Amino acid sequence: MLVGIILPADRPSAERMTEQSDPETSFLEQLGQRVRTMRALRGMSRKVLAKVSGISERYIAQLEGGKGNVSIVLLRRVSNAMGAHLEDLIPASEPAPDWPVIRDLVRKATPKQIAHAKDVLSGHGNGASAQRHVAFAGIALIGLRGAGKSTLGKLLAKKIGWSFVELNKEIEQQNGLSVAEIIALYGQEGFRRMEQAALGQLLARKELMVLATGGGIVSEPLTFDLILSSFYTIWLKAEPEEHMARVRRQGDLRPMADDRSAMAELRTILRSREPLYARASAVVDTAGLTVDSAAARLIEAVTPVVAQDARMFARG
Repeated sequence: MLVGIILPADRPSAERMTEQSDPETSFLEQLGQRVRTMRALRGMSRKVLAKVSGISERYIAQLEGGKGNVSIVLLRRVSNAMGAHLEDLIPASEPAPDWPVIRDLVRKATPKQIAHAKDVLSGHGNGASAQRHVAFAGIALIGLRGAGKSTLGKLLAKKIGWSFVELNKEIEQQNGLSVAEIIALYGQEGFRRMEQAALGQLLARKELMVLATGGGIVSEPLTFDLILSSFYTIWLKAEPEEHMARVRRQGDLRPMADDRSAMAELRTILRSREPLYARASAVVDTAGLTVDSAAARLIEAVTPVVAQDARMFARG
């Protein structure tokens, strides 16, 4: 059984400083932080992660607190349960922000594409022809559950005359299963694959749309990069308490049902996703606004985009 380390209050400060500077202690603390951040990005509570991974909630708490000297096998179970890559949990020097996208593209690349990429990165090739020219697909709304993406998205689409699409409903329709059933059967990784496939099919229609995305879409680098490059993205932002109140009114507490620390979990999820949400083209803060006022603010934010020849618009 794993026992957490407790630092007595009267321990000499010099001893505490030695322990804090210990590289192994620092490594475990960073590992715990990465697990906690990745879990929050996926919108999973500790209880849900414990259930999916088959590892006790207490052990996961110790791991996230930097107290659990986890084995590689158990860490693999944790990463699989979150649909994450194991290497993303291992502390290392911070890579470039686009590294996850590059890594996933390389994983899917053909030998010829990899050879061309090597030439470009080494300075021996011309990358101009490799640049992606993505057609403008419309406006995508991103943000945490309860941000108002569906409600405001419908109002915006009606106002500007574009179609309104909820990505999660497209996933359900294309696969004949609810989101909950997909996750139960195929896990987070399977759901993210279906999410990416559904987005690809939507883009293939070449029709302008207002797209409401799932809150966790930012956790999948390639899918989120496709959103950013294909749509004018808007982060619908609100206070954590407002997110929670709206979700409760909808009768939907996924994935925090029966969790006494639901509010704390929601704050952790929002804090972990904020740097990714902030990559949006614009931010619309709906805090304290009525639906009509929030819709007016959203319409104002997209007016310059809609006024252009949208079909020729390409996000720079």
